Amino acid sequence: MPEFDEEYCNEHAGFIPGDFVLLAVSDNGSGMDKETLDNLFEPFFTTKEVGKGTGLGLATIYGIVKQNNGFINVHSEPGLGSTFKIYLPRLVDDKKTDKAVPEKKVATGGTETILLVEDEPTILRMTRMMLERKGYSVISAATPAEAVEKAKNHSGAIDLLMSDVVMPEMNGRDLAGQITALYPDIGLLFMSGYTADVIAHQGVLDDGVAFIQKPFSMADMTAKVRELLDMASDTAQQ
Repeated sequence: MPEFDEEYCNEHAGFIPGDFVLLAVSDNGSGMDKETLDNLFEPFFTTKEVGKGTGLGLATIYGIVKQNNGFINVHSEPGLGSTFKIYLPRLVDDKKTDKAVPEKKVATGGTETILLVEDEPTILRMTRMMLERKGYSVISAATPAEAVEKAKNHSGAIDLLMSDVVMPEMNGRDLAGQITALYPDIGLLFMSGYTADVIAHQGVLDDGVAFIQKPFSMADMTAKVRELLDMASDTAQQ
C-alpha cells in the first residue's frame, strides 16, 4: 500500500501526498511514443483510424479516478509494452462514526416505448434489462443506422430516444435530428462516459439537453427517464 510524502511528490510530477491503494495493469504490446503519452488522456484523442475508436475510453477512466481524488501514472516505450498504475486514496474505517446512508427514493417505471442506441454491447444489454425491469418497451439498436431503420419500421409511438453521444457512424445529436423528423414529439436523453461540458465543448452536444453520465446506477437512470417522460406528458396536456 503506497504512501507518498511531500518531498517525494515534489520530485515526481503528478503524484499526490497520502496513503493510496494501487491497481496496476501491464501489457506486452507495441508500447507508446512520447507524443502519444502526452495526449493519452485527452478526450477524443485516438491513434485508431477514423470510425474505429472514439478516444473517450482512457479519458473516461482518467475522469473517474480524478473524481475519486486519485491519480494515474503511465510508463510505456515503443516495443516494450505499457504499464498503467492507478492510485486511489485508502479508506480508513472510522468505527466511532455512525454515518447514516440516506435512502434513495425508488423511481417508478412505466409502459412507454424507448429507443435505446448504444454501440457497446454490454452497456446496451445492461441498460435494456434495467428499462424492461421497470416495465418499459425497449427498441434496442447497436448503431445509428439500425436505430433509424427500426424507427422507420415501428408502427406505434416512440416516447423517448436514449442514445450514446459518440458513436462510429454519427454522433447522438445528428441521430436525434433524424429520429425527431420521424417522431417530432419524442423525448431525448443522451449518455456518455465523459462529462457533459467536455462533450459540449467538442460540439456534439447542445446546451440544455438532458444528459446522464456513464457509468450510472439503475436508480439514477430510471429516475432520469421517468422525469423526462413525465415532462413530455405534462407539455402535451397543456
